[in-house]
Amino acid sequence: MTLTQRQDGAEPSPDGLYERLAGFAGRAAATAGVGKDPVNLPMIRHWCEAMGDAHPAYRGPDAVAPPTMLQAWTMGGLSGHTGRSSAHEELFALLDAAGFTSVVATDCEQEYLRPLRPGDEITFDTVIESVSALKTTKLGAGHFVTTRTDVRAGGQLAGTHRFRILKYAPAARPRRPEPPAEPGVRRPRPVVNRDNAGFWEGVAAHRLLIQRCGDCGALRLPWLPGCADCGSGEWDTVEASGAGTVYSYVVMHHPPFPAFDPPYAVGLVELAEGVRMISNVVGVPYDKVRIGMPVRLEFLRVDEELELPVFRAGGED
Repeated sequence: MTLTQRQDGAEPSPDGLYERLAGFAGRAAATAGVGKDPVNLPMIRHWCEAMGDAHPAYRGPDAVAPPTMLQAWTMGGLSGHTGRSSAHEELFALLDAAGFTSVVATDCEQEYLRPLRPGDEITFDTVIESVSALKTTKLGAGHFVTTRTDVRAGGQLAGTHRFRILKYAPAARPRRPEPPAEPGVRRPRPVVNRDNAGFWEGVAAHRLLIQRCGDCGALRLPWLPGCADCGSGEWDTVEASGAGTVYSYVVMHHPPFPAFDPPYAVGLVELAEGVRMISNVVGVPYDKVRIGMPVRLEFLRVDEELELPVFRAGGED
């Protein structure tokens, strides 16, 4: 192991890790990014309804956007942004390789310079502002990563959003025993109605059926009475191959529920056909589930009346 002398006189870090991390400070994470939508009244209305904010400044022909929506106009959604630079991914890959695989948002700061109004076209630049030296927290040891996004409307600076996260290695903690699932307590029953009865009939026959629009051919899951793409009510089904990957996941620890034995992983699985569904990821410890992990469909009988589609880690048979 080599030690690299820190320029600030602090203790050198093993293998020069911190020096490499600090080298990302000032690098661009996104340059000339473009908001996916102009500032618009529907998004403002949804935000205000979610926040319970009925201020009259956010309604009517002269409406402005709530200042705290600043980040909303730059977010890429599930599909992400295409203009992001490689620096952000390189930094996170370096942290992951060093064992700092967990992440938690810690705080954000915003500065507002001018109100945003419906019709404003948003552009932004994001820079990695700083990476802290190794810090020890109750969650575990890790590095705080701060990014700063300058948000512009019509080319003029409208505000700054500074976002800080902790990339950390979880501290080893004794696991408190969780009460096992109570004998005889059944899982909640799925709600079966005329719109999704065919899906559950397929599950009973060990077939995962995906709806296909009879007009435009778009696939959809979960089942819906009409096509979200073209509005058609005509449809048939295709059977999923069973192959998929973990698109995202959460680990459930709390609250405890009598029919479940936490912790357990709940995954958002992207099927080979392109649609996504939520179910349990089985066959691997909950803390080994990873985004991109290949999985394979199987059917799990949870009691004498109920069988559910789940996904076993490992992919191919």
